[in-house]
Amino acid sequence: MSHSHTHAPGEEHSHSHGPPQQQQIPAPDPALQALIDQEFVPAPLVLNADNTIALCADHKLEKCDDCGVDFLNTNRLARILVANPNLLCPPPSNVISQNLTKMVQTTKDDGNTLFKASQTQQAITKYTAAAQLAVQRPPWEANQFMREELSTAISNRSAAYFDLHDYISALADAETVIAVRRNWSKGHFRKAKALLGLGRFREAADAVRLGLDFDPTSTELVTFLADIERVEKKLEEKKLEAKKEKQES
Repeated sequence: MSHSHTHAPGEEHSHSHGPPQQQQIPAPDPALQALIDQEFVPAPLVLNADNTIALCADHKLEKCDDCGVDFLNTNRLARILVANPNLLCPPPSNVISQNLTKMVQTTKDDGNTLFKASQTQQAITKYTAAAQLAVQRPPWEANQFMREELSTAISNRSAAYFDLHDYISALADAETVIAVRRNWSKGHFRKAKALLGLGRFREAADAVRLGLDFDPTSTELVTFLADIERVEKKLEEKKLEAKKEKQES
């Protein structure tokens, strides 16, 4: 049965009150389906006792190199959904956990306070905790939030390791920052400082130049490159003087 009535001033349309029509699901594209099937590799699995965690069938592991499976991310999502039964579906990716954000920020700020007070080892512990919190973001949240929080915490930890003259650890953290957030100039600055601490001047200068490719206006990088080049020049002058003295003797 079809009729018309007014829904709002100036709006009138007709619709049917008969049985609802089922929406037709379009048939899959055969070529696309064939491409998907070609890439699909079945992965034998078993579930744990409460049927929430996927494990490899042979070794009962979440990640198994022998079986070629990795269920870690899938199982993490499953745990979150089991722990939050009222969460009918993941929220939009731009909705983030404010409580987690506050925890990451507070922990990192505590590390900054300790670092300024020259309690560097304690600061490293706080930066590590902040990084661990950052990577606990639910998988449906936009990845940029985790990258920014993680890279900042690890960058600060790199500075703390540099302060302790642990240049290897400072370099490792700087490399992690660059891997997570390549276009952030701070990671390249941290890497250059660590390399400078290790006496690798040319590599330090290269690291700064790469950072300047991403951020040409970075005063920090421009100034640091000038400092490195100044040190390199002095070292080269000393080498020439030593060579000259050797020739004259």
